[in-house]
Amino acid sequence: MDLKGKRVMVVGLARTGSAAARFLVEQGAEVLVSDCRNESELNREVTALAGLPVRCFLGGEDPAWLDGVELLIPSPGVPPENPLLQAAGRRGIEILSEIELAYRFLRAPLVAITGTNGKSTTTALVGEMLRAYGLNVFVGGNIGAPLIGFIGGEWDWGVVEVSSFQLEWVEKFQPRIAALLNLTEDHLDRYPSFQAYCQTKERIFSAQRDSDVAVLNRDDPLVWSIRGRVRSRVVSFGWAAVDEGVYATQEEIIWRSAGKEERFSLARARIQGVHNVENLMTATAAAKAVGAPAAAIQKVVDDFPGLEHRLEFVRDKDGVRYFNDSKGTNVGAVVKSLASFSAPVLLLAGGVDKGGDYRPLEDEIRRTVKKLILFGAAKEKIRAALGHLTETVVVESFEAAVQEAYRSSRPGDVVLLSPACSSFDMFQDYTERGKRFKALVQGL
Repeated sequence: MDLKGKRVMVVGLARTGSAAARFLVEQGAEVLVSDCRNESELNREVTALAGLPVRCFLGGEDPAWLDGVELLIPSPGVPPENPLLQAAGRRGIEILSEIELAYRFLRAPLVAITGTNGKSTTTALVGEMLRAYGLNVFVGGNIGAPLIGFIGGEWDWGVVEVSSFQLEWVEKFQPRIAALLNLTEDHLDRYPSFQAYCQTKERIFSAQRDSDVAVLNRDDPLVWSIRGRVRSRVVSFGWAAVDEGVYATQEEIIWRSAGKEERFSLARARIQGVHNVENLMTATAAAKAVGAPAAAIQKVVDDFPGLEHRLEFVRDKDGVRYFNDSKGTNVGAVVKSLASFSAPVLLLAGGVDKGGDYRPLEDEIRRTVKKLILFGAAKEKIRAALGHLTETVVVESFEAAVQEAYRSSRPGDVVLLSPACSSFDMFQDYTERGKRFKALVQGL
């Protein structure tokens, strides 16, 4: 793809947009960047581009800025209804996501992981398994550094977490191995329907060929229904025993293919819970598709400590265990998290509602939640949906939620932050929310 002399606009100056702008300059493009925020709100981002021949259009979304533009690169946070994207579509300007642009320059084959929940943990697991195999691997995408930053490196493989936002503008993006973990309601504040969200996730397979691999969850009916629409070879995972694919018991994960079998003990696994066994099954399927030996996979099963903000143990105080699950930003994630506990749970939930249905939480609330402590913009909506199922308290601040949990808990209880909502009413992102929770808990 020749970018030299081409006028390209990057829409959205977050981390991905800044990385894309820098790469485009290196390729000799004439680079324009736009953001609806003004310069005072973007001081760090604008400073990062200082010295580069980049023209900035800030504080609006004026279609006139597109004059002469031949290619548009939207950051993942920019929705399709953005006025600049809409105007670009009407003018016939090519629109590509950052991962699509990066893919056209990367030499390394890719393992790409998507799904509603478990993406980050599974991506990290696959990366560690391939490193244990002795490969030179990068791990990036939605989990960390933008994919575009790895161009030019001498990599054996890349392992990439991919969000639905990143898949909205892909065309030729062709991971050698692509995995879809699960599909539950999420981001319905962005998509017109759950079906539209699912269709966007499915785009991870759209450019695969029959020589590629699709890793699918056969226990998720929506995911499993895709198997007839993919051109690649399907490798499945799930809890029931199969002759081909991956399955699990309470004690081990079993991989079977072409009459061969390998077993991986869970006895020493540091990450716990049903959802993490599913993540390990997916990672095992992907790592075996690359060719990783059993010893490399077992080492990671034994040693992987888990990710920050995903069912992260914070401390035990006076017999009460505190867990930070700030990355549980949708209902499906919270269902999986609650299923990991048998002890009584004091659940801290709330934030910005994402347009989904809270009713899938009902069974787990009845089973294990001793007290529901609600905060943030969505607190009243959650109370209306779930408050009749258990003792429920609405508080006015995040700090008050932690204090309420501390006062109400008894030895043997679990205090779990798993918000089922995004964080943007109170925090910059789920990471800031999780760090604040940990600081408050450590200060008790």
